[in-house]
Amino acid sequence: MPTENSKTRRKYYRIPTDQVISFAEVGANQQLGTGRDLSRGGIRFDAVGCEISYGDVLQVTFNLLERTFVATGRVVWATEVDPIATEVGLEFVEIDPAALRVLEELEAELEWVGAA
Repeated sequence: MPTENSKTRRKYYRIPTDQVISFAEVGANQQLGTGRDLSRGGIRFDAVGCEISYGDVLQVTFNLLERTFVATGRVVWATEVDPIATEVGLEFVEIDPAALRVLEELEAELEWVGAA
């Protein structure tokens, strides 16, 4: 659960996930990764066996409530976890408005549960 300090620091509430996602540089072959959390602003995921750098533009495909969405984002940080794995923070620059609505609904539910 986020602390009061993290709520003020973050623009959007993070929704935990452990789903398999796909990602790729625009126009390249898709690769699989593991989503860690998701918000209206972006996604954090783990990538294995590929090089991802700050500023790369990636297309990412993920699921929300049994629907598949595609978004485009810019890598705002990438941290090497070990010699083959990288944790990536991707800020959305283009996302389906329907995905934003679903994320807003999920965020509201999680905040309500956290307030109880």
